[in-house]
Amino acid sequence: MTISSRVRLICLTGALALSVTSLPLSWPSPALALSDIKDITPAPPEQDPPSTPAPAPGEDEVLSDEAFPVIPDPDPLIKPSNTDESDAATPQEPAPEVIYDLQKAPEPVRRMRQLIMDAAASGDIQALKPLIDVGPNQTQVPLQTSDQDPIAALKGLSGDDEGQEILAILLDILSTGFVQLDKGTPDEAYVWPYFAGKSLALLTPRERVELLRIVTAGDVAEMQEQGNYNFFRVGISPDGKWKFFAVGD
Repeated sequence: MTISSRVRLICLTGALALSVTSLPLSWPSPALALSDIKDITPAPPEQDPPSTPAPAPGEDEVLSDEAFPVIPDPDPLIKPSNTDESDAATPQEPAPEVIYDLQKAPEPVRRMRQLIMDAAASGDIQALKPLIDVGPNQTQVPLQTSDQDPIAALKGLSGDDEGQEILAILLDILSTGFVQLDKGTPDEAYVWPYFAGKSLALLTPRERVELLRIVTAGDVAEMQEQGNYNFFRVGISPDGKWKFFAVGD
């Protein structure tokens, strides 16, 4: 062995011895049984008992209506028409009585009715002229001008030149029942036919036949669309004056 090799060997041996002496002297501990192992699980941190949450501000206080104003419910878009309030505002008047007994009319009314019928039955429209009042309370007839002669105006409404159609209408109208309208007022009158004072929607089958004796079925349909009777009518005041012979609504 050469010197250099020996020197390297001595150095290596010394280094090995030095490293061995520098190691800590510790020996493995003997194994423990499961019963000897202590619970080393850390205990959970102690917690304070749950505290009762504080009530919200004003929770125990009774809230007043002023704090929260009540919003009213909206009105319905469509209000019923048959409410108690509307009925109280516009009370329904009873329909006038339909009268067939002429004895229920005053004697002056019965007399004027008979005079008109006698004149109409004569076939001469001029026989109506003495019965038409031309004074301050003149008989109202459909005039084309304010100064027109009433008989000429009636002849102009007739479908014939002699005015006999008008006479026939008068006979038919005055042969029906009648009603008393505007009772107790200056406009009070006994009116023929009674359809002038009764809703056409309330007519009985018998009353519809009476109406068809005066007008055609087409006329009745048109009247029902308009809601009222609009043909000729005769009115006589309680004191026996021929008040009107009108046509229309």
